[in-house]
Amino acid sequence: MKIFKNIVLSMILLVPSICMQAVSSNQTKVNQTAVVRVGDARFTVITPRVIRMEWDSTKLFNDQASFLAVNRNLQVPQFTQSVKGGWLTIKTSEAELNYKVGSGRFTPKNIRVKFLKDNKSVIWKFGDVQKGNLKGTYRTLDGYNGSIHEHDNKPMPIEDGLLSTDGWTFIDDSKNYLFDNSDWPWVSERKNKAGQDFYFMAYGHNYKSALKDFTTFSGKVPLPPRYAFGYWWSRYWSYSDNELRNLISNFNTYNIPLDVLVVDMDWHYTEAGKGGWTGYTWNRRLFPDPDGFLKYLKQNKLQITLNLHPADGIANYEENFLAMAKWMGVNPDSTKLIPYEGSNKQFMSGWFNTILRPMEKKGIDFWWLDWQQKLNDGKFKDLSNTWWINYVVFSDMERNRETRPLLYHRWGGLGNHRYQIGFSGDSYISWASLDFQPYFNSTASNVLYGYWSHDIGGHMGANNIDPELYVRWLQFGALSPVLRTHSTKNSNLNKEPWAFSQKYLEVIRNTILERYQMAPYVYTMARKTYDEALSLCRPMYYDYPENKEAYENKNEYMFGDNLLVCPITSPMKNDKSTVKVWLPEGNDWYEWHTGTLLKGGQSIERTFNLDEYPVYVKAGSILPLYDKVKNLQNNNEPVTVTVFPGKQGSFEMYEDNGNDKDYATHYAKTLLSTEKAGHVLTVKIAARQGSYPDMPSNRNFKVKVLASAVPESVMVNGVLTDFTYDGNDLSLTVNVPETDCSKEKVLKITYPTDALEVTDGLQAQMRHVRAAVLQLKQKQAGIVLNEELGTMESAGGCITYYPNQFKQRIEAFRVNYANLPAVLQAHKLNQETIDWFINAVK
Repeated sequence: MKIFKNIVLSMILLVPSICMQAVSSNQTKVNQTAVVRVGDARFTVITPRVIRMEWDSTKLFNDQASFLAVNRNLQVPQFTQSVKGGWLTIKTSEAELNYKVGSGRFTPKNIRVKFLKDNKSVIWKFGDVQKGNLKGTYRTLDGYNGSIHEHDNKPMPIEDGLLSTDGWTFIDDSKNYLFDNSDWPWVSERKNKAGQDFYFMAYGHNYKSALKDFTTFSGKVPLPPRYAFGYWWSRYWSYSDNELRNLISNFNTYNIPLDVLVVDMDWHYTEAGKGGWTGYTWNRRLFPDPDGFLKYLKQNKLQITLNLHPADGIANYEENFLAMAKWMGVNPDSTKLIPYEGSNKQFMSGWFNTILRPMEKKGIDFWWLDWQQKLNDGKFKDLSNTWWINYVVFSDMERNRETRPLLYHRWGGLGNHRYQIGFSGDSYISWASLDFQPYFNSTASNVLYGYWSHDIGGHMGANNIDPELYVRWLQFGALSPVLRTHSTKNSNLNKEPWAFSQKYLEVIRNTILERYQMAPYVYTMARKTYDEALSLCRPMYYDYPENKEAYENKNEYMFGDNLLVCPITSPMKNDKSTVKVWLPEGNDWYEWHTGTLLKGGQSIERTFNLDEYPVYVKAGSILPLYDKVKNLQNNNEPVTVTVFPGKQGSFEMYEDNGNDKDYATHYAKTLLSTEKAGHVLTVKIAARQGSYPDMPSNRNFKVKVLASAVPESVMVNGVLTDFTYDGNDLSLTVNVPETDCSKEKVLKITYPTDALEVTDGLQAQMRHVRAAVLQLKQKQAGIVLNEELGTMESAGGCITYYPNQFKQRIEAFRVNYANLPAVLQAHKLNQETIDWFINAVK
């Protein structure tokens, strides 16, 4: 996205349209310009739901971009204007504004807006206070255990967001700073600080449209590089080159994918006289050859970010101090410190050109801007240092890099959605913190700050790691915008997957792998964030605004268009986690980890083992997934088109170069669709549309049908084709022979007329039985399984070997499962063991 490069051009293009004459009395017409001016007041129709309202006694109305509103040159929506009885009326298809002409400053007596909410007329008057704001986000989780601050025991004061159940939002931009019209737009003051500059948004309960309308004038959410959606390894630890090489080697040994390496502040010297919280010189004791270290990371296809605390300026012991002193025109012999000045363009330009950019050229991909600055700038007293440095660093990347800008930083306030990924700070290690973060993610989407990166597993406040808590946190992290584990300097807080016992290592590894499998879906939804202002983690009320459950179930959220997540945020009881999930009506929902199809329109209690999670997929969904990938740098990986139980569905898979700046216009989409009619399931992979640099012409596709019976036949483009069936997973897989992406592929899968339905949780039952039998053997090593229990354990594997026995083996398993107490009693097990086994498999 190139928001700021074109600001000057946008201003020039806008000027001819802003000098419209006052509207004559009793005259109505359709305008071809967005601006209506009457005396000291000016109104700009931005969308049918959004109107800008300005009053300025000097008539020096502002046409520069503000920190909030960066787009001024906009398409003009259709509206009418008229003046009758001294009142100006501006009417769009969604709202009607009335203003008393010549009445001066906006007051409750001279301006109002009418609109519809729930098909009922609502009248807003200036000064009305919202009653149902759905909240936005907050700068940091520092000091908070859950939502409560550890030091004062007060709840987090989450800022108001852009959405409200009232159906309207009023934004005051009157005091906000502006961008000047220089080549690199910089902070400037308003000419008349006594004027009024407001935005009124009328949307009823159409929350999605409100968010998209906001981006019309406030700018889009940039699409991060594809690698940002992989796994980030991060730890506050004085790592050395050797330690990090060993870490990466272990990731390779355990075959765990990794995309981003985060190196905290100890990459530079930190002791007095050589460094501190602020530092820019590599610690040669830990990294004797920084260039060689960075080269090693690139050889392992890793992206790297380094932690920065810029507040203390550039000290004379830094390697590049002389270059910076020369840039600033100061005498290096008489200067010990060049202080940080965020609003000083010369200082910030020198910071980039003499300090940061030389390191970027060696291999630093993006920066982690940690919080250390004073709250506000020294020259502009209300200029947030956090807000401003986020803009400066991101816009510098836009101006000077060929790769896609990415920034990892603290939340600075409204408008910071334009600078992507947030660092939420040092969270407490507790179930309360885990329980709070799903809600925290969701409300952040209400200010378009949908890319929070949390310290998964918690940062501080405990002397050891509860493996169960960490697993549940990681499972939530895999269904969050960014998956980044982190912890403070405590030798007991090791989160390397191999630091855990085999039981937890397996779940941790599989959770990371599942995140990578979802990458094509996640990346497509990230593009939707750019196009439609819908974050990855969305509150339920976006899709179901009239359902009270959508507001009451605060932790439940949609992960993109197709997945509903109800996080597990409390400890297990009797080796089971229980959650109460609300499944909205309108479609059925497939419980992914158990293979259960559930009716929509109900609240239901469900239980899960440690390796299972409450992820619900809209029935009939067809989603692009990866099978196994090492990282997300490539764009030609094989794709498994995964079909979930249901009658029909479709999905447009999005692709682009992955790390270029031209994704706005250079991309491709492939339509995937599925429909079941009678006993025939048709799956289509349409010809790819669009193009982007280095786009591969061919791709290997698989089609995988979940909760599937064994079919009678499979045809691809009219040709009979082989298939494989996984009896343990109850899934059908077809390798698609045609690889040319420009050609359509049509699969027709024909099932027997008496095919069994296996969407009743059978997959989980079979998996639980296999796991319980293994544990039973460990409890009683000499046990000899009887026919019933033995064939239950081997049922899935037997079906894989002999697909023609599918119906026979499934029916036998179900009979034995229903009679499980008797089956176990036949082994002469004691009642305690029988009770344990039954609990384990339910």
